[in-house]
Amino acid sequence: MMSDRKLTDEAGRVSALHRYCILDTPPDASFDCITKLVQTNLDVPIAAMSLVDADRQWIKSRIGLETTECPREISFCTHTIQSSEPLYIPNATLDQRFAQNPLVTGPPHICSYLGVPLATPDGYNIGSLCAIDIQPRTFTSDQVELLSSFGSLIVEELDMSCIAKTDGLTGLISRRSFILAMKRHLARASLSFRPSTLVLFDIDHFRQINDAYGREIGDEVLRNIANRVQSLLRTGDILGRLGGEEFGILLSQTDEETAFEVVEQIRRAIETEPMLHSPEISVTASFGISSPRSPDLSPLDWLHQADGALCKAKCEGRNLCYLAHELAVSRLWSRRFE
Repeated sequence: MMSDRKLTDEAGRVSALHRYCILDTPPDASFDCITKLVQTNLDVPIAAMSLVDADRQWIKSRIGLETTECPREISFCTHTIQSSEPLYIPNATLDQRFAQNPLVTGPPHICSYLGVPLATPDGYNIGSLCAIDIQPRTFTSDQVELLSSFGSLIVEELDMSCIAKTDGLTGLISRRSFILAMKRHLARASLSFRPSTLVLFDIDHFRQINDAYGREIGDEVLRNIANRVQSLLRTGDILGRLGGEEFGILLSQTDEETAFEVVEQIRRAIETEPMLHSPEISVTASFGISSPRSPDLSPLDWLHQADGALCKAKCEGRNLCYLAHELAVSRLWSRRFE
């Protein structure tokens, strides 16, 4: 059974959701098939698979419903994820929690609701699978059990999809998934004017570690780098392994100057403590930082900008952070840490 700590650990829950890299992705036949089965087997006009982000409910799959997202404060699924048990509301118009909810008083006119939380293997409720009717009704225990079984299938699909999108060595998201995340950041920034910053970094002289100690030790260094950097990031930031010893970070709602400070903390954390104590191996890393300055910027162009800054950091002696934007570089370059 899920612990109370997991139910109240909102930062951990949102981080668990973001690991799947599924928010704002196109419809998926696998999930649509399950929601269709829910609609048919529970005989309801509406069925939906919802994911609850920090401030919104986003609907990955839906049958009989027009909207794709709504504010979290009016979401039924926000209540569902607060428990490890299904949420059953036979008549929302008579329930003090929901009687004045705009989803009850207006479209889609929810009256009865049955939702089961979608719990990750590490115990976080990231969303719900729900059956909805526009009139009062009673759901049987068999129907509740069936919906729970469908919910388990949803989580299995999510996990299989996540495995395909992750790097087998570090557990971070893969290059392909990282680029998809970049697309979402660019799209969201163009709509909300919220800055995001891309960071690329390489482990300096990594080939020498493999040559001197062997690939097994090199792999352990990469895993330790991934763990150390991940521990310094915030909820909503994304870390991925792009290939070999190259990593990428997406810093959400962060401009270049703030990103420079964050990345300097990461650079120093890598530099100051050995990655392995037996044998003792210390490493450094070089960083390139770029914020999009055009609404038409593509993910590949954004990567190119950050990679240019990364190359500059290497050429200047490595173990440095360099900004892609030339004016920002000239302004902040004197603040680099030797």
